[in-house]
Amino acid sequence: MISIGLENLADSTIPLAGKRLGLLCNQASTDSNLHHSRDVLLDQYDEQLTCLFSPQHGFFSEKQDNMIESNHSQDPVSGLPVFSLYGERRKPDAAMFDHLDVLLIDIVDVGTRVYTFLYTMAYCLEAAAEYGKQVVVLDRPNPIGGTVEGNILQEDCSSFVGLYPIPMRHGMTFGELALFINEEFAIGAELDVIPMRGWKPSMLFRDSGFPWVSPSPNMPTPETALVYPGQVIWEGTNCSEGRGTTLPFEFVGAPFWEHEPIIERLAATELPGCYLRPLVFQPTSGKWTEQPCIGFQIHVTDPLVFRPYRTALALLQAVMHLYPDDFSYKNPPYEYEYERLPMDLILGDSLLRKALEEGESLADIEKKWQPELMDFLRRRKKYLLYTA
Repeated sequence: MISIGLENLADSTIPLAGKRLGLLCNQASTDSNLHHSRDVLLDQYDEQLTCLFSPQHGFFSEKQDNMIESNHSQDPVSGLPVFSLYGERRKPDAAMFDHLDVLLIDIVDVGTRVYTFLYTMAYCLEAAAEYGKQVVVLDRPNPIGGTVEGNILQEDCSSFVGLYPIPMRHGMTFGELALFINEEFAIGAELDVIPMRGWKPSMLFRDSGFPWVSPSPNMPTPETALVYPGQVIWEGTNCSEGRGTTLPFEFVGAPFWEHEPIIERLAATELPGCYLRPLVFQPTSGKWTEQPCIGFQIHVTDPLVFRPYRTALALLQAVMHLYPDDFSYKNPPYEYEYERLPMDLILGDSLLRKALEEGESLADIEKKWQPELMDFLRRRKKYLLYTA
């Protein structure tokens, strides 16, 4: 089994004695024995831990959907204040950081550009640089490994689901991302990372031996995380991404879909490592509540060759061309953006959406983003902490 940054903190040489500590976390921030990181830190540092911070979905990951804010609160276990970074503010202010000298970040990420925990961390780095505080990231696995896939975010599509030019599946751990963002985008925070032991970027989460605790309500398993870099794009449409079912993001569909025409349309596109199993599901909440949705479950048969983004883009293109009178994009707002099309924010490039609409082949679309993707791979090399 691996050991995570939280478990390796006590052995580090980072001087924390006598310093006031804050902790960015949620209910999934546990050690290998499922002890919460707040309790681990209280055992090690006692009264040095002065406050907690929570990302989107709340400290207990109880908020179901986007733009459902959390208020500041008090932790019922420790009595410490919990500052919400998905409420009135998404970036810590000076009053919050007055409570600490060092912010520890212990967050379960899912390896996808649009997952907002990444940008909460980035805003914390910005605040730390502004207020003269230190940040220490307690590293955790990227549950979908070190594989990189997808187009690079374009500046005009920047939002809280994409602040930096990185691909949809970035293949980095939270610690590596922090190092990359802090230097490449000149944030300049005082930053340290406590790395893991025993983890390799060739590993998926099930290989780690570590217990999975869902970091958000619709991320119940590591298998959900594996399909998420593709299936998340359905949030920008009127098709169900499986919210309101027992398998969010693994299910996708809508009442107007038809199995056979979609399967025939996809036959010409290589979609390795997966099987789209036809099914009908009925969401209990979200889009198409209590209505039968014709669609598919994405079964990953070979995670090493599975390309979630390619699979979802191919399915999206098939649906938009087969059902032009029924398919539609979600209208704003989406993640605090009130004018731009949510699909553009999710895809990170409006030209990609237009290419799909115009029927351009997926192979040709992917060729266009290769130069930028190669540049990203080159730039990130010096921040990688783990060998394959």
